[in-house]
Amino acid sequence: MRKLYHFWLSPFCRKVRILLKEKGLDCELIVEKVWERREEFLALNPAGLVPVLIEHDGHPLVESLAICEYLDEVYPNKMLIGFDPPGRAETRRLVSWFDLKFSREVSDALIFEKVLQRYMGGGQPDSSNIRIAHANLKHHLGYIGYLAERRKWLAGDDFSLADITAAAHLSCLDYLGDVPWDDHPAAKDWYARVKSRPSFRPLLADHIPGLPPPKHYADLDF
Repeated sequence: MRKLYHFWLSPFCRKVRILLKEKGLDCELIVEKVWERREEFLALNPAGLVPVLIEHDGHPLVESLAICEYLDEVYPNKMLIGFDPPGRAETRRLVSWFDLKFSREVSDALIFEKVLQRYMGGGQPDSSNIRIAHANLKHHLGYIGYLAERRKWLAGDDFSLADITAAAHLSCLDYLGDVPWDDHPAAKDWYARVKSRPSFRPLLADHIPGLPPPKHYADLDF
């Protein structure tokens, strides 16, 4: 069976997990605490980052977008990056938006300050970083709402890796109780549709030791 080295609140790992489920591909999940810098893991990915997917033939794949592109090409039963060049370009644009801009402005800070600091023994969270990330999050939720009101899904008519990527980032923040859903109804309605998909349910069952999610996290009618 294929294996996925992951960390619970890594949006990049969650992206791969959702895509695997959308394609009906099973894998064994292995929690990797990347700050431990295990030699065995570094041999798989010298960058020391998750996700790392080990295919059933033993071939290692690293970096979330590379993994997703690989899976979409090798298992084309359900295409998730688009059906034509314009559609694929828009999907990739939005994947980049969330994995680069959203990550840099929002999720990196909140996940580091609220979760990784605890595991790495880095002291108390920096409230100024958290405050800036919350302010940035409101702008991104507005953009998601803008897209959701004008399209069936974020990149167009079809559910795609763009929706998966955005939802993966937001699911991590929702686990921390940081998303002001009621202030952004269009984004909330879009997320509720993603959250209701069977591929998303394993994420809703995640429970990090010592850090339980808020009550609404697994509620499909949140």
